[in-house]
Amino acid sequence: MPVKPKSWETYRVPPGKKVRLAKVPADATDLCDDKSTARKRLKHLRKQINALAETLAIENQRSLLVILQGMDASGKDGAVKKVFTGVNPQHCRVVSFKQPDREEREHDYLWRIYRALPAKGELGIFNRSQYEDVVTLHARGILTRKQAHLRLRQICDVERTWVENGIVLRKLFLHISRDEQTRRFQARLDTPEKHWKVQQSDFEDRRRWPAFQSAYEHILARTSTKEAPWYILPADHKWYRDLAVAEIVLSALHSMRPRIPMSRLDRTRLKL
Repeated sequence: MPVKPKSWETYRVPPGKKVRLAKVPADATDLCDDKSTARKRLKHLRKQINALAETLAIENQRSLLVILQGMDASGKDGAVKKVFTGVNPQHCRVVSFKQPDREEREHDYLWRIYRALPAKGELGIFNRSQYEDVVTLHARGILTRKQAHLRLRQICDVERTWVENGIVLRKLFLHISRDEQTRRFQARLDTPEKHWKVQQSDFEDRRRWPAFQSAYEHILARTSTKEAPWYILPADHKWYRDLAVAEIVLSALHSMRPRIPMSRLDRTRLKL
């Protein structure tokens, strides 16, 4: 039997499969091992993403939501910048979730997520998401495992609702190694222009690395579904990470097959 060629779907987490992040290479470049080639391919992909996002906006019936999660310094901001540069801002909306503010804390943890969902025709990108209110709180010992599992069940329920109401969902975990995180943290400390990225909580969470890895393993295993899949993307090489994100976003748009609706305009009645 011939060997089936690898595709970007290789990184998809099958529903119910156990995940062991320590066994997943964060520095893999198996689908493109040349940085120059990857950059050229990314440029081509951005044009296609923009074109399909425009068609999706004109169709105005469904939306695509891309969720980016990962450890600190895994490159969520960088992926947003590199992949979605060039997409018409009228058709694309990025939402970054920080620590809940006072108003958000007075509601349940999903309230702020619902407010940020993409409208019909939009390409939405979540930089962190509803999963942040599980993984961070669980890793810091604020949520018990039972409470975390309850939230994951709730999240699966609402994601199914979103999908049934026309939101196509792709969830991307940017998988970075601890050594690479060390290098990126050090680069931030060594570069004054990047000091704004440094927070004390980043280093406190770094000491909880095993707890965060365990929390993410539970999330990836319990919430990757056919309708709302997770992808574990190697993120040690920024250029490969960006290419992987772009390939999966474009694949999702292709699968939606957006169409420009037929015009009902009666041109015979128009006079110039």
